Amino acid sequence: MRFGTPHRHFARTDSTNTRARDLAAAGAPHGTVVTAAEQSAGRGRQGRTWTAPPNKALLYSAILRPLDERHAMLPLAVPLAVCEAAEQLQSGIECAVKWPNDVLVEGRKLAGVLIEARPQDSWAVIGVGLNLSIEQNEFPQELQEMATSLRGIPAAAAREALNRTLASWVNAESDDVLAAWRTRDALRGREVAWEGGSGVADGVDNRGYLVVVTPGGDRVAVGAGEVHLTRF
Repeated sequence: MRFGTPHRHFARTDSTNTRARDLAAAGAPHGTVVTAAEQSAGRGRQGRTWTAPPNKALLYSAILRPLDERHAMLPLAVPLAVCEAAEQLQSGIECAVKWPNDVLVEGRKLAGVLIEARPQDSWAVIGVGLNLSIEQNEFPQELQEMATSLRGIPAAAAREALNRTLASWVNAESDDVLAAWRTRDALRGREVAWEGGSGVADGVDNRGYLVVVTPGGDRVAVGAGEVHLTRF
């Protein structure tokens, strides 16, 4: 399942995911990719914003259709594709994934993923923000200790790399996705807290849910839509 054709690029838009959702709703084919040099209203999970200086990040959204049972692991598979693309683009780095959707290098956030699906219409939009050439002092003050970037990678090269790695991961077998995820799991063994409790992260189950061992010894599985991590 190839990605990258057709390709729509904007010098500036509110959100590539919004543009891609509009295109998907209008019938745009599988593999359509929307990119932008700059976003005015980039979005992350749970209403967060995604910001990046103009022309210094890959701001990317792709349409996946049709959806079927193979795509149940999409929230795990897409960050794996981002990890592989980043490692191909810059040698010597090793990416990890902070459940459910942050790609990290040495504990700092390199990329984020936002997947918005319309199962009733059998399509999904895969949104990725990947920092490519952002200097540390260009991040907002509150993110300078938490974020990182690749070094001087052209957006076109990053787009092509992600097109390739997404094509190999979106239809991957669940067992392969889970095995690869577990080798990149940045949360395992760390204390986490969410609105429903706290405990120590202990990997993901076969549905891709985060498993947490509570102070009382119970094992709790929480889905991405149910949890907002408050400590890492």
